[in-house]
Order: sequence, then structure tokens, then C-alpha cells
Amino acid sequence: MTWTRAFGKGSGWLLQKIVNGLAISKISPNALTFIGLLINIVAALFFGFARGDHAVRYFVYAGLTIIGAGIFDMVDGRVARQTGQVSVFGAFFDSVMDRYSDVAIFFGLLVFYARGNRLFYVGLVAFVMTASVMVSYTRARAEALIGQCKVGFMERPERIVCVILGALANRWGAMAPALWVLALLSTITVIHRIRYTYLETQRRKLTPAN
Repeated sequence: MTWTRAFGKGSGWLLQKIVNGLAISKISPNALTFIGLLINIVAALFFGFARGDHAVRYFVYAGLTIIGAGIFDMVDGRVARQTGQVSVFGAFFDSVMDRYSDVAIFFGLLVFYARGNRLFYVGLVAFVMTASVMVSYTRARAEALIGQCKVGFMERPERIVCVILGALANRWGAMAPALWVLALLSTITVIHRIRYTYLETQRRKLTPAN
């Protein structure tokens, strides 16, 4: 067994133990989703209050906090399935809380750059925040029309990983390039989904009805 496979198996075992414990506690999956949002807000506060000599340390705290929030993001759906609490509303609520979490994290970064009078990066973070929301919106709107639209690379997990890497490595100025990557790839993903939806609607318009 390779070490990567062993690590994956060990992580899966630990995650399942967490899910089992939460299932026994009878906590609502929606409550887990909301707790994840609250933890992301704490991460946003770390970004917002980072300044001067403490900035690097606060960014690390923010990155680690986002990782903690990610655990709740991974277990809420599993707990729902294991306890038979899967629902349409639960999926809707999870999606809405994810959008709030994304906006909170980027808002924290926006405050950080605003406090440092780095107006260019204030604008860049605002653009990334908008693009992040649009990645999710274009998929949701497209799937209301054509059923499925999973094209594009920059999904939420990829965006979160990018922010975490930028935060943990910001001692070497990693957050700035991370924002550029987010801006570029999120925009490409939005354009890809618009194009895919256009082509799919045109194909369906030309397909004769049975």
C-alpha cells in the first residue's frame, strides 16, 4: 500500500468516526452547516484584524480556521445520509450557507487590504468575491434550464484550497498571486458555463420533439 493510499484510508476512517459520533449526538445536519458558516466568519475576522507584525500569524490562524470549517462542510451531508435526514431543503440550505461563507472570507480580506490602503487589492478582492458568487449562480441558473452544468474547473473546493494556501504561505506574499489565480480561473469558469449553456439550449432548440 502506498503512503498516499494509506493516508487517504486513514483520513476516511477518521472522518467516518467523526460522522458516527455526530450521528449518535442526533445533531441536525443543518446545524452543522450553520456552525461551518460561523467558523468561516471567525476566519474572516482573523483576516480583517491582521495588521503589522501580527499579519502573518493572523493569516495562518485564518487558514487553519477555514480548514476547521471545511470539516463541517464534509460531514454535514454524510451525517444527513447516515441518520436519514436528507432533504431538498437541506441541500438548499447548505448551498446558501456556502455562499455566505465565501462572501464572509473575501469580505475579511477586503477589510484587510482596505485598512492597509491597498486600494488595488480591495478592487481585486471585490472582483474575486463577485466571480466566486457568479460561478455558483451560473451553475444553479443553468441547471434550472438544462438539468446539469458541471463544466468548469474553479468549483468551491478549489477556491477554498486556493485561499487556504494563500493564507498559510502569506509570509512569502502568497495571498496576492492566489487572488490572481482565483480571479482568472473563476472568470474562465463563468465564461465556460455561459458558453456551455448557450450551446446546450441551441442544441435542444434544434432537436425535434419526440
